[in-house]
Amino acid sequence: MTDAPSVPDPTKAGSKHPKRGRLKVFLGMSPGVGKTYEMLRAARRRKAEGGDVVVGVVETHGRKETQSLLRGLEVMARKPIDYKGRALMEFDIDAALARRPELLLVDEYAHSNVPGSRHPKRWQDVEELLDAGINVWTTLNVQHLESLVEVVLRITGVRQRETVPDSALSRADDIEVVDITADELRQRLAEGKVYVPETARLAADKFFKVENLIALRELALRRAAQTVDDQLVATLRDRGMEGPWAAGERILVLVGGDAMASPLVRAGRRLSDMMMDAPWTVAHVERPSRPVPGAVGAARLGEAFMLAEQLGGRTVLLTGDDVVKAVMDYARRANVTQIVIGKGIDSRISEIMGRSLAAELLRAGKGTAIHVITEGESGSAQTVASTSARRRLAWQGYATGAAFIVVATGIAVILDRTFQRVDLGVVYLSAVLAAGVLYGLRPALVAATVAFLTYNFLFLEPRYTFLIGSPTDILTLVVFWAVALVTGGLAGRVRDQARNAQRRASAVSALLAASQSLAAAEDRLATARVLAEQTAAAAGAKAVVLLPLDDDLVAVAGAPTLETLGSAAMAAARWAWERGEPAGHGTGTLPQTSWTFRPLQGLRSRAGVAGIEADALASGSEEERLALALLEQGAVALERAQLAGDAVETETLRRTDRFRGALMNSVSHDLRTPLSTVLGAATTLIDYGPTLKADVRRDLLLSIREEAERLSRYVGDLLDMTRLEGGALSVRSDWTDVRDVLNAAAERVSRRLGARRLARDFPSQLSAVQADQALLEQALVNILENAIAYSPDDTTIELAAYEDRGSVVISIEDEGKGIPTEELERVFDKFRRMDEQPDRSKGAGLGLAIAKGFVEAMNGRIAAASPIHDGHGTRILISLPKSIATHPDLL
Repeated sequence: MTDAPSVPDPTKAGSKHPKRGRLKVFLGMSPGVGKTYEMLRAARRRKAEGGDVVVGVVETHGRKETQSLLRGLEVMARKPIDYKGRALMEFDIDAALARRPELLLVDEYAHSNVPGSRHPKRWQDVEELLDAGINVWTTLNVQHLESLVEVVLRITGVRQRETVPDSALSRADDIEVVDITADELRQRLAEGKVYVPETARLAADKFFKVENLIALRELALRRAAQTVDDQLVATLRDRGMEGPWAAGERILVLVGGDAMASPLVRAGRRLSDMMMDAPWTVAHVERPSRPVPGAVGAARLGEAFMLAEQLGGRTVLLTGDDVVKAVMDYARRANVTQIVIGKGIDSRISEIMGRSLAAELLRAGKGTAIHVITEGESGSAQTVASTSARRRLAWQGYATGAAFIVVATGIAVILDRTFQRVDLGVVYLSAVLAAGVLYGLRPALVAATVAFLTYNFLFLEPRYTFLIGSPTDILTLVVFWAVALVTGGLAGRVRDQARNAQRRASAVSALLAASQSLAAAEDRLATARVLAEQTAAAAGAKAVVLLPLDDDLVAVAGAPTLETLGSAAMAAARWAWERGEPAGHGTGTLPQTSWTFRPLQGLRSRAGVAGIEADALASGSEEERLALALLEQGAVALERAQLAGDAVETETLRRTDRFRGALMNSVSHDLRTPLSTVLGAATTLIDYGPTLKADVRRDLLLSIREEAERLSRYVGDLLDMTRLEGGALSVRSDWTDVRDVLNAAAERVSRRLGARRLARDFPSQLSAVQADQALLEQALVNILENAIAYSPDDTTIELAAYEDRGSVVISIEDEGKGIPTEELERVFDKFRRMDEQPDRSKGAGLGLAIAKGFVEAMNGRIAAASPIHDGHGTRILISLPKSIATHPDLL
């Protein structure tokens, strides 16, 4: 076994976002023209000039003159990869990324890597090298371009299996055409400089025919010229220079779920190349009244859409029963000037009847060019399987229709022998109707024909012959066919519409349920769990969600259970996270893994990665579209949860900073003042104690005690607030008589009353409540001290308690100047004082905030009301809930 392919960290090889390397392609018309030879010659010249040149991989094919050019160049060792019990040597991309030369030679751009490599294609290896900032030289034959596959097939009769997307070649910074004539190449072939003699003779008679080589040479020169022209146009546009650009040309390629889908996409790309890289779009029209494509059709659509994206095009899915109207509406909106469509063998019958898509588009598309691509032999070969599958499905309908006729015949024979003058045609009509409802138009027509012939043969005079004895019998046949046409067509359409409606309703219901569940999730982990469950349900397979935690990607949720991902799967997941593109099974990166990973791209940033079990979703299927829609919703939900968490953290930090600032401001004054008083009084007693009178010494000692008590209260308030802010407050609830707590609080503040009066109003009986006596007493002390601080002398502070059905209420009233109405909502804020010029002797402004925190910790409520007595006075109310509500008659 080999180790799982690793995914290198691009930050370890230089800057986090290195400048993209330059790509040079040595392009030839066929093998043997000397592409590798010319690349090595140029590399030796670069090496002689002092450049850092490394050979990543070069295939010499045993040619001595090519091998000789490798002398003096640094050649990287290849990496062994185990495949079916054999160790195959492949290009070591990890070693190349670690070496990071100035120039790397990577031969055979279209090469297919051994299964187990990080990428299935070598051109994808080259893309990763370029993204890492490494300059690459490579070689390519023109027949390996994806858009030219059908063209090369018609020229040479050989379908190329190893292809390179045209967009990859278009991104090349330099293209050097290695060109020789067809005769020179055939001479090299005869001399054994291309293949061994036996292979060379066969190749000369097949692929290397003069006419083939001339055509391929023209393709290579045209493609190189087109790429150079595209680069020139792009440069002139970037510089703002005017010119006859082809920006006005826009191409629309219409594809279906048939074998012509991929050839049409390639034709669209070639047309775009001929129009100076005009923008092009591949579209499919989904008809709600028609059945959705089967598994084969959906797979072909998915492959066509994927191919379009690889070749640099866009994809769009249109909806409408009228294909022509849907296409032309989109064409007008998108300013399409060129439409490419295919015409298969089946469509030629429609053309004779004047109902072909091409004819209708020509009539509707005024000012739009229509390009019709006919189905070639390649398409015919691919349609055999799908056509046979459709025929098998159709024969089921025909056989069932025939069975209905047999049953109807049996019933008709019984009725004919049992009764006289029975309209047996109705029996056969019912069979035709059933065939039309269940299987559509064509089985209904066949059933109608068989029904008429059977009915005529067995029951119409002359019997047991197919002769028509009456003109009305012809009318019977016409009626049978009419019923078959109407019921078959309508029933088939209704059936398809019902299936499509059910399918869409299921998809909408799934999306709605997912949206509701995602919206209800509390945090990122809960959102990830919901997303994994919904994705697994939509795909009918295992799903996993990975989130970035502690500078790594971690699987946090899975459905039906959280799977442990292997090293290869984690490598694919990290690739999807770092590159923002799918990885794993069915993609171009680490396809040998058993999961397909997709990045969860939110509106602003990437939120995570979702993985779905391999082969769970057919490409282009409804299930895949639903799963992708769920992943998009999940990405936004994860991003929203992340932003919500960041907002909470930011608010917490803001409040902490504000608290810290207020605390430092308070400490600087409220600690310094009592300390200064204590220090001054103590110094006076020490220095002048014997000379001071007794009453002066007593005043100084009282001052020390009062300031020390004030300091103790302040430090206690800070400790209480710290416990509240830090969530370290511990509540020890017990059955409590509020009156006892009120009396204890009153005793604690009695020395600070001065000339003020404290009135108590308690009922003789009061229900006990569950409360923490110590916290409740401290909250009452804080409120009473606040009332004392803001009440003038010769006023009354009233301490009362009463109860209603569900709670015990404590009321503390004073006769101070009151609280302004606009300040009532903020009276319980930390460090809040009512004085415009704060009197520090009245406290730090923490008392009411602490009281509110203590009361709420006991599940109580606290509120302030002011003014209450002729424009002045304040009332603080505390409500503590009862465990059991009191019956109204007992109050």
